[in-house]
Amino acid sequence: MLGVQTRKQMLAKYEPMADYGFLGPDSVSWKVWSHPTSYVLGFARAVTIEHFDPNLAAAVVQSGGVKYRPSTRYGRTLRYFAMQLFGGAEQTARAADVLVKVHSKAVGHDPVTGSTYDANSASSQLWIHVTAWHSILKCYEMFGPGRLTPAEEDQFWAECAEIAKLQTIDPAEVPANRAEVHRYFEEWRPRLAASEAAQDMIHFIMPLSVALPPSMPGWQKKALAPAMWLMSKGVISTYPRYMRDMANLRQGRVVDLVARVGNKALHAFFERSMNARLALFDLLAPQAVEIAAPAILGIPPRSPRVWGVREAQEHFGFAIPAEAHHDIREKQRDRVFNQGVKPSDEGLVESEQHIGTMQTA
Repeated sequence: MLGVQTRKQMLAKYEPMADYGFLGPDSVSWKVWSHPTSYVLGFARAVTIEHFDPNLAAAVVQSGGVKYRPSTRYGRTLRYFAMQLFGGAEQTARAADVLVKVHSKAVGHDPVTGSTYDANSASSQLWIHVTAWHSILKCYEMFGPGRLTPAEEDQFWAECAEIAKLQTIDPAEVPANRAEVHRYFEEWRPRLAASEAAQDMIHFIMPLSVALPPSMPGWQKKALAPAMWLMSKGVISTYPRYMRDMANLRQGRVVDLVARVGNKALHAFFERSMNARLALFDLLAPQAVEIAAPAILGIPPRSPRVWGVREAQEHFGFAIPAEAHHDIREKQRDRVFNQGVKPSDEGLVESEQHIGTMQTA
């Protein structure tokens, strides 16, 4: 965990990005995603709600990654989100390309729906993407500065559609405003499942202590327990009632109120103290902090260029994700559905140099 540093020391600690990537400091997304409400609250809300998709829940449970290495899974996922928002164009396009290979091994049978799942499917990726962006904005509004202006909201969702091009998503399917986001979740509601797997994963993640480094001394975990409790209750307070019922989460109005007031105060403190912000980020996701910190600190990149996603993919030689690595994807599907064996780890080891290590701290 970082000690108290002067701003000069902070600036010297981090390397500048190659360029502004796909958004840059004038984007609304930088303002929202760089706020401290994103580091734990928004991210935890997203990765728990995602499990109501039975296909995703099946993929997570059958891979076992979240249960046996939760802190590194948390860090790798947060690093990738940080790259999408703040990373240089080439490194992010490369990581997105590798992620298609990683997701190619997440294919199998969904015991809840009786169908099959594929983590690279456009609908699955869109569910994850919209849930993440909506959750980050929801927590920014509830525990941070409040609602964006109508013009800012339109820009936020336009930027969401641009970043969606890094996934196997059709960007035309991304909701363009608040009303479309609400309609999207209502349309998904009949497809959601309060399965045993979903509830188990949500209850495993929700205490939030799983994101702490396994090597952290017990006394530090006890010292952080009140803050983790407050943030956990804050995440639950953002759930609509039907999702609380599906997840079997019981939390009354008094706890909701305490969580909202307490988290607004806590995150106002993190907003004021750059030392505290970076210490929190470094504690929970050291793999991600080196990507996000230059943007948070305002360190200019080596080039001021802002790229379009498709422009960068073409320039740096990466296929559009929906069209990428079909050979690997088909090979994995053949192993699982025809040969009845586990998928290979092709792409997983390669991903460590781009998305972060899988080794626990």
